[in-house]
Amino acid sequence: MKVKRLTLGGVMAALVFVMTYFPKVPVPATGGYIHLGDGAIFLVSMLLGPLSVAAAAIGSALSDLAGGYVTYVLPTLVIKGLMALVVWLLYRPGRPLRQLLAFFLAEALMAAGYFLTEWALMGLAPALAAVVPNLIQGAAGVGLGMLCVPLAPRMEKALR
Repeated sequence: MKVKRLTLGGVMAALVFVMTYFPKVPVPATGGYIHLGDGAIFLVSMLLGPLSVAAAAIGSALSDLAGGYVTYVLPTLVIKGLMALVVWLLYRPGRPLRQLLAFFLAEALMAAGYFLTEWALMGLAPALAAVVPNLIQGAAGVGLGMLCVPLAPRMEKALR
């Protein structure tokens, strides 16, 4: 059973990678990009429990590495892992307001984490310029997460 669970974790890390790496919208202020990977992180968090932290962190960090955003690999590893942790701890099936709260808090953590990272790396002005794109990405993540809520129980059943 452990091998199946670890394999599923690897597949879910790959899903996070793909959803983060391919549909990109560039953010000129920081050289970063907006992506749909946060929605995948939320789905993974609904399906994998604590293993989602590793899957989210690794899939997202590998996307930064493959995309040439080497400076962001470590911050992404931490930020996206923490996002998955927040959702895993707060998400409850059948409780839509709590689900929404979990996703919003995870995205607030993402925006704050990248603000601090960009402030440290590039200064205050570029960090401030990246807030709105990070909030747009966050809104897309919350929307995708909520769209995945009804799919999660069916996927979980299929993965058993």
